[in-house]
Amino acid sequence: MKDSFGNIFKITDSGDTHGSFMFGEISGCPKGVFIDTEFVNYELGRRSPNSDPISTQRREDDKVVFMLGIENNLTTGDIIKFSVPNEDAKVDSRNRFVIKPSHSSYVYMKKYGYKDNELCGRSSARQTVCRVVAGAIAKLILKKYNIDIKSKLISMAEPKVLGDSVGALVECTITGVPPGLGEPVYDKFSARLAYAMMSINAAKGFEIGEGFRAAEMSGSEYHDIQDSNFLFATNHDGGVQAGLTNGEKVVFRVAFKPIPSVRYDRETIDFDGNKTVMYGSNRNDLCVAPRVLPIVEAMAALVIVDFILMNQNI
Repeated sequence: MKDSFGNIFKITDSGDTHGSFMFGEISGCPKGVFIDTEFVNYELGRRSPNSDPISTQRREDDKVVFMLGIENNLTTGDIIKFSVPNEDAKVDSRNRFVIKPSHSSYVYMKKYGYKDNELCGRSSARQTVCRVVAGAIAKLILKKYNIDIKSKLISMAEPKVLGDSVGALVECTITGVPPGLGEPVYDKFSARLAYAMMSINAAKGFEIGEGFRAAEMSGSEYHDIQDSNFLFATNHDGGVQAGLTNGEKVVFRVAFKPIPSVRYDRETIDFDGNKTVMYGSNRNDLCVAPRVLPIVEAMAALVIVDFILMNQNI
C-alpha cells in the first residue's frame, strides 16, 4: 500500500480502524514552527464523532500525542512522530465475512487475498485522523503566509429510506495563495489538488473554478480578463491557470458518494459468493459531511505547504 502523501512536506501514517492506535510521521517540516497543540486538537474535534443523528455512534475523543520532533512547542526539524488512540474500536462480528456493497471487501479480496473485513481496516475513514493532524500543522505553517482555507457543505442528498446514507457536495475556498505554485507539466497545482481530494474516502468527483460548467461556456464568457494592474475581473479558472496558481482565490468542489454502510439490513454475498445479509449498524455516519470538512482543508493545506517548500528549494 502507498501510505504517504507529499514530496518535501510528507505525511506517512499507519494503523487502522480496528487497532489500538493511529500513527503518523511528518517529514520535511521546517525547524522552529510553533505547534499549537490546542489548535491541532480543535481540528481533530471537527472531524470527531458527535451527537448529530447522522454521526456514527462510535465514540472517540481524538487527542494527539506528539512523541518526536517537537520540543517546547517548536518543531526541531526532525521527523515529527505522533499517535492518536482508538478508544472505541470493536469487531463487527456479524458483518466480518460478507461482501459489503460499494466497500473495500471485494477489491481488497482480489488485490490482497483478504476474506475477512477485519483485514480491510486501512480503507476506513478512521485513517483520516492522521491527515487532519498533519493538515493542522500545515495550516500553522501557512499562517505566516496569510493563507486561509475554508470549506463548507453546498448540498446533501435526501435519504430514500430510514437509516439510508446520502451523498454530499463540498466547496473549499483558499485565499492568500501566491502566484506561481505548481510544477507543470505533470505536477500542476490543480492536478495535485485533485489527487489529494480524490484520495479522501468516498470522494467521487472534483472540479476547480467553473469546473464542469466550463464545458457549456464559450471563450468570450470564460476568459478571466485582467486590467492594466493585472487584476482579474473574474475568476472562472478558480485561481489556477496552466497548472500554476495566479494569485486569485483557489475555489474547488468535491463530490462525495453516500457512505457504503447503512443502518438497515441489505442482501449481499459472502466471500465465497453465497447469498447472505449485511446487517445495519449505527457505527457509521449517514453522510461524510460535516466531518469531512477538516479533512478537505487538511489535504489542501498539505498541497500548498509542499509546493511552497518546493519553490524555496529551486
